[in-house]
Amino acid sequence: MAGESLTRQRITIAILALGGEGGGVLAEWIAEVGRQQGYIAQSTSVPGVAQRTGATVYYIELYPEDHASVSGGEPILALMPVPGDVDIVIASELMEVGRAVLRGFVAEDRTTLIGSTHRVYAISEKSAMADGRASGERILDAAKRKARRFVAFDMNEIAEQHGSMISAVMFGALAGSGALSFPQAAFEQAIRAGGRAVASNLAAFEAGARALAGETGRPAEIHHLPAPTTKKGRAFLRRIHESLPEPAHAFAIHAVRRLMDYQDAAYAELYLERLTSVRELDTGEEDWRLTCETARYLALWMSYDDTIRVADLKVRASRFERVREEVRARPQDVLDVIEYMHPRLEEVCETLPAAIGRRILASGTLSSWLRPLFRKGRHVEITSIRWFVILALLSGMRRWRRTTLRYAIEQERILLWLNRIRSAARIDPATAAELVECQQLIKGYGDTFERGMSRFGLIMDVWETIKFEPDAAPTLRRLREAALADEAGTTLDGAIAELRFAS
Repeated sequence: MAGESLTRQRITIAILALGGEGGGVLAEWIAEVGRQQGYIAQSTSVPGVAQRTGATVYYIELYPEDHASVSGGEPILALMPVPGDVDIVIASELMEVGRAVLRGFVAEDRTTLIGSTHRVYAISEKSAMADGRASGERILDAAKRKARRFVAFDMNEIAEQHGSMISAVMFGALAGSGALSFPQAAFEQAIRAGGRAVASNLAAFEAGARALAGETGRPAEIHHLPAPTTKKGRAFLRRIHESLPEPAHAFAIHAVRRLMDYQDAAYAELYLERLTSVRELDTGEEDWRLTCETARYLALWMSYDDTIRVADLKVRASRFERVREEVRARPQDVLDVIEYMHPRLEEVCETLPAAIGRRILASGTLSSWLRPLFRKGRHVEITSIRWFVILALLSGMRRWRRTTLRYAIEQERILLWLNRIRSAARIDPATAAELVECQQLIKGYGDTFERGMSRFGLIMDVWETIKFEPDAAPTLRRLREAALADEAGTTLDGAIAELRFAS
């Protein structure tokens, strides 16, 4: 019984945070609050790998000094959290909430779980051929079921609003939750005692404490459609409402805005003409799925990433402003931005006028002479006058994009794809929609683009042999899923081989 009594006096706290988020500072603040309130505090950590790529588990145990004196000495405190024996878990990101649950740190009869609902995507999620993002809703559901109490909101957004680290917001959430029965003034004093960015940390702390007014988990997301600001934009909006079904409006509005930014109004007009030609063949099945999916994927393909687009995005003033905000640069600070770029000979030739680009690529002599110049990548300081001017001039070639080899190639591919879609739609809109979704294989640039285009081509070759089959739609879906299953393409090769064997 004595051992159980001592155990109940401990307060055990685990923090799961990514590198660079101030998890260590948060652990120091919590330990400082404990000491102020008459507790013996011990803080340990097991670090992950480099910053932004791995998580660190910080562990704090608090034990009342008066109970220690009664028992005749200092207690022996644990160095790591024990599954089922953690009173408070604080996670800096939604996947860290999930990892805390999976590791058993969260117990239904004991644990208050405090977590941020924002995401920092893992490399595996970003590099997936398709949408590789893990399901946040499943994690939220598991957290609500597994924890005695679950407190969740977007702490990163609040941190950005106040120019602080997310640790200050997490500290505020801990104070506001009441999981530690210490006065809020004690938490604020710990921040002041730390002496680090006191003003911004206090502001973020107070905002985090106030955010617990509604503990409902992830707030509802509200998507506002962009409002047109020009006469042409308003005309496009009227046309979308008049010619397209309501479920496709949001996709088309975002697409028109994207393509006007990518090229010009005439290019957006071309997009709507192409989309309307598909809409005329849509019977409205599955809530106008064919039109909606075409609206989405046609816009993505028409705004393909070429060297002109990449250069344009690199030198935009809004990008430099965003970088300065991310690194919290002061107005008087000098910011250098260095990019790694590796354009291949093919990409350079595709930026040239179509006839010249084709001639160079078709000439073995010219290609062998020029290819070594583009064999290696290079680090480019785009904030230097030299490279900024080069990239700005390249981005200015947008007005001549229609004359380039890449434009000719992509428009030919898009038209062939649309012809297949329209032909399929006359027979079965569901099969046509599956053809549309095959476009998701095509993204990025360089090797990533070529790999996706190769798999897209394989599936289109199969399509020509199965397009009159009654099970064409499920076959296309199965092949697309196989193409997205792995980087090497072995799953797709196996699926095609199986299909040919069966036939």
